[in-house]
Amino acid sequence: MTETVSVGQVTDGEFRLFQKIFHERFGLNLSDQKKLLLSGRLGRRIEDLGLPNFRAYFERISSDPDEFQVAINRITTNETYFFREGHQFELLRSDVLSEAASGKLKIWSAACSTGEEPYSIAMVMRDVLGDSGWEILATDISTRVLDVARKGLYPMERASGIPVPLLKTFCLRGQGEFEGKLLVGKAIREAVEFRQLNLLEIPQSLGEFDVVFLRNAIIYFDGPTKEQVLKTVCTHLRKGGWLFLGHSESLAGMDLPVSQVKPSIYRRE
Repeated sequence: MTETVSVGQVTDGEFRLFQKIFHERFGLNLSDQKKLLLSGRLGRRIEDLGLPNFRAYFERISSDPDEFQVAINRITTNETYFFREGHQFELLRSDVLSEAASGKLKIWSAACSTGEEPYSIAMVMRDVLGDSGWEILATDISTRVLDVARKGLYPMERASGIPVPLLKTFCLRGQGEFEGKLLVGKAIREAVEFRQLNLLEIPQSLGEFDVVFLRNAIIYFDGPTKEQVLKTVCTHLRKGGWLFLGHSESLAGMDLPVSQVKPSIYRRE
């Protein structure tokens, strides 16, 4: 009979090790108040691996990129829903797309989580511009949420935020084994390219975008990291391009080449 291993709670010294490595590698500012959260989210994994304590797991993720990704998937918080902060989608429809010049309009959902944000964008794009002349890149650091996003399958209650005309046009109601589920239609799923990306390591080859949604991501960074990430993001925003942030996020005190248009909405100068 196998004896169950219990690693207990993370010690203060162990917690500081995780704070440091998460901050250095992907910018997460893990406050002291998150100690219990870390114990809960990583403790079961440590027990499953048969490791004696959190320090042993820290040593493991320090040298094993695959296991470090497992830790990222477990420690990151991914709360999102369709058409979150609806006024931004109204402005996308009324102002951004009405100004769209000829050529392909490129949009980047830079912290896409489980996919509701880029799919919401795609529904608006398809509704206004049809099936051509635009493309959407959606990125996140968590491979777990990207796997969910690519499937486009959600509990039916998540449909409540989708405007009824778009829901009827672009989504399907699950049947049989998928009863109670909402499936984003194939045309919308195929319109979004999902890719893993660390916001601290954005490659120059990513190119430029007309619109960037970077919502509810920088709240997890400290001040210097926020500014570092935003400066890099702005280098990938075309002149006159639009930057959408979360409603609780601010650029106050940062030296960035954008001007505020409305709360949480900016344009590159």
